Amino acid sequence: MRRLRHAGFAGLTGFVGLPGRRGARRGFAGLRTWGPLTKAAAGLLALALLAGGGWTLYGWLRPDRTCAAGVDRRGGECVGVSDGGFSFAGNLDEVSARIKAENDSVARVPHVSVAIMIPMTADEPFEQRKVLSEVQGMYLAQYRANHRSNDQTPKIRLLLANPGRDHAYWPAVSDDLARRAGAGEHLRAVVAFNVSVRATQQAIARLTNERHIPVVGGAVTANDIGNSAAHPDAYKGFVRVLPTTRDQAAALSFFNKGGKDEAPEHSLVVEDLREDDNYTVTLKKAFHELTKGAPRAPEQFRSPADFSKEGSTSNDFHQMVNTICNSTAKDIYFAGRPVQLRQFINELGARACTDKQYRVVSGYAASTLSSDAKLNWDALRGGVSVEYASVSHPDAWTTPGAPATGGSKAAYEELSGLAAEAARKPVGPIGRVDLTDSRAVTTHDAAWTAITAIRNNSRNGSGTIPSLDQVRNAWLRLHGADKVRGASGWICLDNYGNPYDKSVPVVRLNPRTRSVDFVGHAWPEGGRPPAEDCTADGD
Repeated sequence: MRRLRHAGFAGLTGFVGLPGRRGARRGFAGLRTWGPLTKAAAGLLALALLAGGGWTLYGWLRPDRTCAAGVDRRGGECVGVSDGGFSFAGNLDEVSARIKAENDSVARVPHVSVAIMIPMTADEPFEQRKVLSEVQGMYLAQYRANHRSNDQTPKIRLLLANPGRDHAYWPAVSDDLARRAGAGEHLRAVVAFNVSVRATQQAIARLTNERHIPVVGGAVTANDIGNSAAHPDAYKGFVRVLPTTRDQAAALSFFNKGGKDEAPEHSLVVEDLREDDNYTVTLKKAFHELTKGAPRAPEQFRSPADFSKEGSTSNDFHQMVNTICNSTAKDIYFAGRPVQLRQFINELGARACTDKQYRVVSGYAASTLSSDAKLNWDALRGGVSVEYASVSHPDAWTTPGAPATGGSKAAYEELSGLAAEAARKPVGPIGRVDLTDSRAVTTHDAAWTAITAIRNNSRNGSGTIPSLDQVRNAWLRLHGADKVRGASGWICLDNYGNPYDKSVPVVRLNPRTRSVDFVGHAWPEGGRPPAEDCTADGD
């Protein structure tokens, strides 16, 4: 705490004892009193001293907005860009320290920077766990690139960019990252973005279209945050590693129906009405197509402005469940965020119609559900099952009968081996790495895609730093023989930067073990895995 300066107040004290003008009148108890001119002069001097003292007081008492170099305190949290020397949250301390050490180790050799931009402070424990998993996945990709890649160059430096809760300060952080593309830091890609909302969309547009920074989406699956045949240059230089919500729904459709076009007589959509959440908007559109011909209109709710908060939606679901009990629905497609999904499952578990069984199906955002302490697992013992489209699962590529194409056991074990070593040196300590919720796998694969593109443009292995344009152009080559062999499966980018026929592991919550079970692989393109050359079909 800065010490308070007293000079201004000392001056005022001295001023009270100044002798009066000649001929000044005596006041109460024989003290001198001042005439009009003396009073005016004294008043001006007092105001000046008070003003000076006031500014001095403000200068000493105002809050210090700087948390660290490049990191300012805004809205009660530290926001900005760190090289790991500053940790944005207590549970990130270990992994931040390892990132800092790794960054320092490559400072004197040819290197580039890759940044992860996600909100790094959270209130809910399951959200904190999600952020930790994502940063751990990024670090493991950095460590793998610098130590397990046959000394390929350039080396990788990792930056942690926190845009604040709800991405509130994304403009300032995006511009800071763009400035780091110059000599010295050589930022060549921004990775992750872990939620499909408008602030994410705006940040990606700023980085790609205005600042010309290549971006690899992490857990960004909304169809309208990306490029397509209809809008091929919506985000110049943006690619993603996860299937879109439309592809997830298509894969689920083929998986559930065995590829047959059956009328969804027992299907019902439960959907969030908010229009500012790209994920829920695109997911419900996909579920509408999937359940076309369902006998009932969707059941609707509206989540709070901050969908990570409880709000009053539990009350809505309590009433909604009564309506569902009176319907013919068996398969419920939930288009909403994890908190609301958990509330819905808890209410469905407490339904009056216990003789009816329900299967709840959702998208990738449900991956945090298993770590939500407020989930009532007993609800899943009484005729309610929960399945969702995941990114990966430890059993997806490591058990007998895994597909021959679309992914590999070796690629997954490359990451799982590093994760197993994360508690000790030289890899760690970075804390326990959980690969079942897919978050660490997603950011690892997003970072590995960026690193692959960067290194494919380093001429003759000399460590030459590729330009931003070279990295963007490298996206066009990441298919066929040059596909990225991710831990989550093959990443074969089409001409619009979307992964072609990417595996969609279907998983189910297991109430007995309170964990996630692998059900099977689903595929967006006709329900079949890609061919060996892994190249998108022509339009």
